[in-house]
Amino acid sequence: MSGHHREVLRTNLWLVPALLVVAAVGLFVITLLTDQAAFHGDLTLPTWVISGSADAARQILTTIAAAIVTVVGVVFSIVIVALTLVSTQFGPRMLRTFIRDRGTQLTLGTFVATFVYAVLALVSIGGPTPYGTFVPHLSITVTLALTVVDLAVLIYFIHHIATQIQLPEVIAGISADLSAAIEDYVGAGAARPGDPHVAAVLASLPEEGGVVLASGSGYLQYIHRRTLLRIAERADAVIFLRYRPGHFLVQGSPLATVWPASAAPGVTRALTRAHLTGPFRTLAQDVSFGIDQLVEIAIRALSSSINDTFTGLTCIDWLSDSLCKVAGRWQPAQVHRDQAGAIRVITPEPTYDRLVQRSFEKIRQCSRGNPAVLIRLLDGLARIMERTTTEDQRRVLLDQASMIIQASDESVPDAPDRADVRRQYEALLAVRAHLADEPLTAT
Repeated sequence: MSGHHREVLRTNLWLVPALLVVAAVGLFVITLLTDQAAFHGDLTLPTWVISGSADAARQILTTIAAAIVTVVGVVFSIVIVALTLVSTQFGPRMLRTFIRDRGTQLTLGTFVATFVYAVLALVSIGGPTPYGTFVPHLSITVTLALTVVDLAVLIYFIHHIATQIQLPEVIAGISADLSAAIEDYVGAGAARPGDPHVAAVLASLPEEGGVVLASGSGYLQYIHRRTLLRIAERADAVIFLRYRPGHFLVQGSPLATVWPASAAPGVTRALTRAHLTGPFRTLAQDVSFGIDQLVEIAIRALSSSINDTFTGLTCIDWLSDSLCKVAGRWQPAQVHRDQAGAIRVITPEPTYDRLVQRSFEKIRQCSRGNPAVLIRLLDGLARIMERTTTEDQRRVLLDQASMIIQASDESVPDAPDRADVRRQYEALLAVRAHLADEPLTAT
């Protein structure tokens, strides 16, 4: 199953409840067959199984079903209130994080499944027969047991939702999803040591390629690279995608270029199967989206209307953690070859430079005059610097540090605060000098 399909299946409120309802129906079939066997004398139920008249059974099941429906309404109300709070405080893009929460999905599914089981048990109660009135004693006992489970789930849900709406938990959850996306991206395939630069490959192509236009508007959510590779191999062509997941496509704009140009019409028809677009971004192949979510929370917290410095510091800590995982490992393949080694697909991928810039620039711009945030930015850059493996990566971090110290000199009014920021900057330079074995120089 592709990362996109996993994301789609996880980011909904119906899949887990539907699976639990199917499980409840299967459990009812088993208990009903057992009750029927006991009714005809083929087996004897244990003494702890509740027995009683058909009217008492109907009353028990009706009461339980009505109570479960009431609780389901309360749970849905709590979920809606939580989603509204998240959208207002954390931003509308955080809603998907809460919708994909397994605790909420399991809670809804447990109550709905219990309701379905109770209704099925209720309608199975039969009328008078030569053998007597059929009462599903085992099914009623199981319904009561499920009700006890529902009470435990309700207590868990109240605790869970109270924990989930806390900002540190929200930030840590987004960071965990981002880390998983980074691992998937890194494990999907790295550039080969001998791969040429994309510009060199494009310059070596002999003729003007044919253009494939985007069939619809929306965010590019997922690219089936293996399908794309098979399409190019079948057409004996080279496909250059102009966009990567996370970019917005406009209908009729150039989506890809194909060499030779004669292969473009066939590729156009097949390319619709190799990519997906939608109204929103996802983390399936868009690591930048996870970074943007953390940055959005940080700049909201640092805005003058909220002025929550500690939330901004927390976001910087988790961003630094994510970039530490990227440093030294981020080498996504931009040139994709077929089994014979021929170049077939060229894709744009986010560079290490761009990930660092995306993580720090907007926060730096919103933290002018705030020495605590500026110091934490420099501290995060120093931690990332320790994980770097090339001078190019260190140069990107030093560029960000230079802009931070410049912002400090221009916007921090008190000299002692500026001195604190500069000490952290010099600590970062010391890390860089240690790694590069160069003399320490401060600007």
